[in-house]
This record gives sequence, C-alpha cells and structure tokens, in this order.
Amino acid sequence: MTIIENLKKIILILPLLALAGCEDFLSKEPDSTRAVINTPKQVSQLLTTAYPQGGYIVFAEGMSDNVGDKGVGEDDRTNRSSFLFEVVEATVDEQDSPDQYWAECYRAISVANEALDIISKVSNPDDYNAQKGEALLARAYAHFMLVNYYCTFFDPQQANGGPGIPYVTVPEDVVIKQYERGTVANVYQMIEKDLLEGLPLISDGTYTVPKYHFNLAAANAFASRFYLVKKDYQKVLDYANAAFPSNNFGENMRPWNTTYSSMSPAELFNIYSRASENANLLLIETASNYGRFVASYRYGMTYAKWQEISASEQIIAGNAGWDFPLYYRGDNNYFIPKLTEYFVRESVNADIGLPYVMLPAFTVEEVLFNRIEANAYLNNTAACLTDLNTYVSKRVDNYNPSTHRVTATSMSNYFRSNNLRNNIINTVLAFKRVEFVQEGMRWFDIQRYNIPVTHTTRSGSTIAVPAGDPRRVLQIPQTASISGIQQNPR
Repeated sequence: MTIIENLKKIILILPLLALAGCEDFLSKEPDSTRAVINTPKQVSQLLTTAYPQGGYIVFAEGMSDNVGDKGVGEDDRTNRSSFLFEVVEATVDEQDSPDQYWAECYRAISVANEALDIISKVSNPDDYNAQKGEALLARAYAHFMLVNYYCTFFDPQQANGGPGIPYVTVPEDVVIKQYERGTVANVYQMIEKDLLEGLPLISDGTYTVPKYHFNLAAANAFASRFYLVKKDYQKVLDYANAAFPSNNFGENMRPWNTTYSSMSPAELFNIYSRASENANLLLIETASNYGRFVASYRYGMTYAKWQEISASEQIIAGNAGWDFPLYYRGDNNYFIPKLTEYFVRESVNADIGLPYVMLPAFTVEEVLFNRIEANAYLNNTAACLTDLNTYVSKRVDNYNPSTHRVTATSMSNYFRSNNLRNNIINTVLAFKRVEFVQEGMRWFDIQRYNIPVTHTTRSGSTIAVPAGDPRRVLQIPQTASISGIQQNPR
C-alpha cells in the first residue's frame, strides 16, 4: 500500500465520523506513516490527493437555469432534488451528492493540513516551499468551494456575518472534534490569507504533470476567481494578467472552430480533459457518474434550453453562429462532447469499480472572462472589446474577422440598452453560459448577480427561487452535527 493510501485511511473527515474509521484509527499510531514522508517529492505525491475527488456538476447544473424537465430520463436523486430545490437525501457514499462533495472537500483539506504539518517539522523547510504553497492553495480552494455552496453567498457590500463553514487548519488527531462554523466573512479572510501566502511559493518545475497540481497559472486563475467574488476588480485584472503574462489567451483557448471542428464526439471526449490540452489549467480526478448520464438525466439540457443558451451568438455582428457541436442520445437528450467517464476497476482482475471524470477546475477561458468583467468595472472599454473578440475568434463557425465582431452597437442592439458597461457584463455572462454549459459553472454567476431561477416541471408547476431564498444554499450534511455543526435554515 502506498504512502498516500495509508494516509487517506487514517485521516478523519467531518461528515464521516459517524460512519466508519474510528476503530481503525484508534488501532494505529497517528504518526506511524508520517516518518516515511521525508522528501519534497514525497510530499508532492501526497498532495496529488489534496483536491476534492468528488463532483459538484450534477447539483450545480441541476439548480441552474441551464436545465429543463424532460419528463423521462435517468432518475438520479441529486439531479432530481437539485432541480426541485429540495434537500438532497443522499449519503456521502453516493457519487455527485452534496454530502459526498462536502466530505471530499474536507478530506482534501485534511491532506493539505497533513502536508503542512510534515513541512513544519522538517529541518530544511525552504526546500519544501513549493509544496507548502500548493498545500495552502489546495486548502484555500476546498474551503472556497464549501463556503460558496453551503453558506449564504458572499457579498462585499454586506457584513457577511451569517454562518460560514469550519476553516480547518490543523490535522485531525481525535476521533470526534467539535467545530464552529464562524462567519462567511471570517472564512473569506482565512481563504485570502492562505491564498496570498501560498501563491508566491508555487513553482511549476516541482511537478511531473503540473496540471494535476496548483501550478502558477492555475493559482493565479484561482486568485482571479476569488477576487471576482470579492469585487476587487484591480486584483482580478492583476491576477488574470499574471496567469498569462504573455497575453497569449487566444493561442491557448480550446480551438472549437478549427481543430475541434473536425473531431468526432469520441475524439472530443478524449481530448477535452487531457493535461496536454492548453486550455486546461488545473485538472481534478473526481469519482462521478456525470460522464455516463450527462445527456440522459431527466433534468438536463433540452433543445429548447440549448436555443435559449446559445442565443448569445446574436450579440455578434455578421450573422454569426457558435461552432459548439450539439449531439443527442435519444429524444431530447442533448450534450456537447466534453466530460466523459473512465472506469477504474477495484483490481486488475475485478469486474467492479467506480466511474471517474477528469474535471477542468480552472481554464484559460474563465481567466479571460474574469479579465473582461474586471476591465468593464474599471472602465477599460477598449480592452473589453479586444478580449471579447479574441473569444469570438475561437468560437464562431467560419469566422471572418472583418464581419464577425462584438461592438458597442451589436451589444446595444441585442440588449436594447445604451449602457455600455452593463452590456459588456451581460455579454460576458451570456458567453460564459454557453462556454461552460454542462460544467456547473453557471451557478457561480447566478449567485454573484442574484439571478432568480424558475424551474417548470412537465406537469406545469413552477419552482421560483429568487435571490436570498434559503433553498439556494446547500444543506449541511446531518452527519456533520456530531461535530457540533448546525444545519442551514430551509
């Protein structure tokens, strides 16, 4: 058994305390495996598991305005309950459930804390700077995802005094430990502290495959996302530029209207989440059924929804059309070939195992969108238009640079408004929606801009969830109550 597997077995996670592992933990010395991790390379190996190996796409996409009720399809309880804005009654063992994602975030945090504890005890800590940086970034990222899904969304114009999530900074060394949720404001302060301390320590030369770790581009991408939520737009711009100091966004975006356009679905599935794909900045291996059921979930992307989502092509002058390939599997089961399943057997000769999806957690496209939005608020209109047209140049079918343009006029005509800043921001949100469809990213924008969501069932009933509705906040797992963590009001 590897070092990492041993450590994963003894690390306790908040929602799992009542389920398993206590007797095994008590039968071991907590430090029995730590002594064998005594080189930077071994700490780097440990940190490959310091990322949430659970999926958020099913519940994030299910709550968004990207999905409709097909009436029939894969009856997955996370998909169903998310669409209906009900508490998902699924355990930590059920892939893609909110409870499993909570558990995986805290498992990742435990690994990061274990690595930081090891580094704090070595005689040559400077040799571990890159690993310390990655551990701090990984800890910050997992807490960031938790606080944004399981708490009232951060608003820099408010006090953010509502309940946060426990910010865990030390390895768990007791069977049952009591935690306090603190406030959302406090969680954001701790995230920022870890982010700012860890980012300058990141070194790409440390890793065999940098995109499985917080490399420099991914770390700056995370910083740009964090400060976008905080609405600190100068910092968003600074970190977006630091992610690509050569300003070569266009060269690294997914080539949907060139190389990708001649690929079959199988080829697209094969390349989309590869480390060799320039657009991917950080890839996280997640145990997930999403690749298997993305097209067939009952509450998923219908053709009517695709027409709504892809209508943003009308913002572009010159009768432009998106070059995203839309496929279907049976009646009303639409998908764009992106995330696919790979199956991992329990052993070489086993017939059973688990499906996984390699998730692009940060991409070039997101960083470009962050930069455009920041520049809009900083009144850098010309820079916004340049970047919007860089994006369009890689997405429009039969792109013609002289006719296919996003201009002040084309945006004004589409949105029927002369407010240029608002038109740019709405264009970014519309382009992001089509770019990241079926990837769960839309939910962050819905929360940031308090966009109301209304879902209509096939029977004609509607579920309206306006800004501030407590159903927009995921429920804390019941199993976390053993550690003193109160659940959210519903």
